Amino acid sequence: QLNALRAVPVEGLSLPTRTLVTASTPGADMTPGKMDYTSRPLDVALQQDGWLAVQTADGSEGYTRNGSIQVDPTGQLTIQGHPVIGEAGPIAVPEGAEITIAADGTISALNPGDPANTVAPVGRLKLVKATGSEVQRGDDGIFRLSAESQATRGPVLQADPTLRVMSGVLEGSNVNAVAAMSDMIASARRFEMQMKVISSVDDNAGRANQLLSMS
Repeated sequence: QLNALRAVPVEGLSLPTRTLVTASTPGADMTPGKMDYTSRPLDVALQQDGWLAVQTADGSEGYTRNGSIQVDPTGQLTIQGHPVIGEAGPIAVPEGAEITIAADGTISALNPGDPANTVAPVGRLKLVKATGSEVQRGDDGIFRLSAESQATRGPVLQADPTLRVMSGVLEGSNVNAVAAMSDMIASARRFEMQMKVISSVDDNAGRANQLLSMS
């Protein structure tokens, strides 16, 4: 997520001379992060430009690269509270079942006490492909197709059977903590220098006013 500040004009009956500063998220950095091996069967990492489909609060389809899949009390698979969408709709698993996810996104379940050869598929993750320029991030952290992409690719993305996932792995943050800290320190120093310049200009203006009042 890329954060930025932008000026928003204040509209009203007065002259358009006032603006407010507000935070915005103009885009997101899609550079792949490092892979963290968790050994948790429901954790999956995706290939570059790969996305998992989820159902958003309004019932529409959204996309995320967060592969930390959870099972809610009803047995439904969720990511960040959003139901995970399979190729046949939201996916639910039997209560207490041992879940595995294959490289092609197929989800299999083994019920408690059943022999190992009775593993049965319960669904398949809907894996889609899109570049960072084709999606935009919402305030809920879920990405959606941009208006331009919907005009060319339709309202939702189609499943891509060539995509693969790695089970037991999560993609970590792509933020370099050391570089981010260095940038913050540099920004703080630039701000201090600018404040000193403003203070110096103000002092000079005050002295000039004193000289003018004495003459």
